[in-house]
Amino acid sequence: MTVRVLVADDQALLRAGLSGIVETAPDLTVVGEAGTGREAVNLASALAPDVVLMDIRMPELDGIEATRLITGSTDVKVLILTTFDLDEYVYAALRNGASGFVLKDSPARDLLDAIRTVAAGQALLAPAVTKRLIRQFTARPPAPPLPDAQRLRAVTEREREILTLIALGLSNGEIVEHLGIGPGTVKTHIRSLLHKLGARDRVQLVIIAYRSGLVGDGGGVHPSGHEM
Repeated sequence: MTVRVLVADDQALLRAGLSGIVETAPDLTVVGEAGTGREAVNLASALAPDVVLMDIRMPELDGIEATRLITGSTDVKVLILTTFDLDEYVYAALRNGASGFVLKDSPARDLLDAIRTVAAGQALLAPAVTKRLIRQFTARPPAPPLPDAQRLRAVTEREREILTLIALGLSNGEIVEHLGIGPGTVKTHIRSLLHKLGARDRVQLVIIAYRSGLVGDGGGVHPSGHEM
């Protein structure tokens, strides 16, 4: 199955370069290009791509607002592409529905893999971004009880344990090793979590875990013993 990609960037030469990189992959194809945030929203609705490769700084609508409009009205996934590795952009983009966040200086191979990952319904964050995102969540003052905490009541103990590990940044493989269960079992639990919590991807599971207070003491130590 070919993954259909919409490239959104305000620089024509960069759009062309990104489109050229995407077209080198036999399983990916560019279905359109957008030069403004508004155009990206309109084309996402008209073309129904699988993934929008979205620059975070766009005229008319910035990439964050365009992401909010796209993910709020379609099933299209958004992969944020930026040179700005800043906490406020990361947090805002993810809170507004982005499924991934990669930097513009990433190798072409990593960019293509990122598109595939997001298209498959998984979340993708650059390691440095993941670390700072977690720190930002843990640094925020406790919020009043939210609906997310209510939804957690439907989650089993094992699912709650896996959700905690996801929020701490563990991959599926690391969860398998940490809990001593099979990869298929982990995937089944994650699908159940997505359904029960109304989350569209792994990023939203992380957000729910922190917003609900399930994770957030700020210890900063990876369960496997590595610093986050």
